[in-house]
Amino acid sequence: MELVSDQAVERVVRTMYENFGEQLTMDDMARTALFSKFHFSRVFRQVTGISPGRFLSAVRLQEAKRLLISTSLTVAEISNRVGYTSVGTFSTRFKNSVGVAPTLYRQNGGYRPLIPIDPRRDGWGSRSVTLGGRVSPLPGGDAGPVFLGLFPDAIPQGAPVRCSVLEEPGAYELANVPQGTWYLLAYSVSQDDDVVVPDPTVTDPAPWVGSRGPITVGADTDVLSVDVELRPMRVIDPPLLMALFDPRMARVDATGS
Repeated sequence: MELVSDQAVERVVRTMYENFGEQLTMDDMARTALFSKFHFSRVFRQVTGISPGRFLSAVRLQEAKRLLISTSLTVAEISNRVGYTSVGTFSTRFKNSVGVAPTLYRQNGGYRPLIPIDPRRDGWGSRSVTLGGRVSPLPGGDAGPVFLGLFPDAIPQGAPVRCSVLEEPGAYELANVPQGTWYLLAYSVSQDDDVVVPDPTVTDPAPWVGSRGPITVGADTDVLSVDVELRPMRVIDPPLLMALFDPRMARVDATGS
């Protein structure tokens, strides 16, 4: 049943990537999956970790990122092409999700020199803990520098709660993690890979990703050990919306508060 569910969700996600500018309804997506609307919504969340509507919104912003760095279309034209009727709404959602405004994202070539953390989370709870473990690639995997980020939900967007950049897969540590429920994402590309916005609908080149969650940090938590295994990104993985460091620079000081 799991394989059938994955295949159904993949059909829907590919439809999202092929028709990101159209108004896809829940009924449309359920028909593509060959499920009832209720069953489809439940299965989609089980497979991807988020709702179909949120996934479609993430796909639209992902495609906007691609258009910003690969075309000369204006921000207004891109906003309209990815399904927004208001350029102001598009720009606000883009900045909240990617971390920078569309024009600045384009100027920086899709990268950012510093990845800030979200200071609003620091006051949560009365104590913080250290989260650590190892990031390991699949045998024979060609992984380069690794970004690790801790997020409040399964979509890697906005400013992470805590983050780190490793020169290569290996041991990691995220200190002062506040209480709450978090999702850990690992993302790696080869240093000679010049693809800024990966296309999950094609298999080559594919970035390496890994995720764990939900991870609960409670008042009685001391230290948490969480290992992450990298694997090629799949089309059913939620898009990584936040702008990241340039992997060719291999900067280990690319995070900040």
